[in-house]
Amino acid sequence: MNDGAPARAQGFRIRHTMLRVCDLEKSVDFYTRLLGMGVMRRRADDQRKQTVCYVGYGDEDAGHALELVCEHERRDRFEMGNCYGHVALAVPDLRALCEMLAKDGVTITHAPEPVRPGSPNLVAFVTDPDGYEIELTERH
Repeated sequence: MNDGAPARAQGFRIRHTMLRVCDLEKSVDFYTRLLGMGVMRRRADDQRKQTVCYVGYGDEDAGHALELVCEHERRDRFEMGNCYGHVALAVPDLRALCEMLAKDGVTITHAPEPVRPGSPNLVAFVTDPDGYEIELTERH
């Protein structure tokens, strides 16, 4: 659905969302081992003093990626501020995933429940190692 968007937007797509992380390996582990994403690519940028890893589902050229950026000289925690919302992921079995995440020590901030009363669609929220909120949804 275009709703009057300029013709030049045809062929545009969202490539990635960037998140700054304190411990790149811990974040990569969370997104790959626990949430089933794959590493799409990784690079060190000595000029910017950072290492970048792209994770996601499938091919980076066809799908959306999360760009995890670890600044080499920054070791303190990030403050979420008041503008970050969440990253949303569709999952096939929300209750089983939340049980597995809880056993692995992941903070579940909102336990699985219907999106709205009477809906078969479920939603839950968890936080990643840096405190970013992740929405998990299961749709039927």
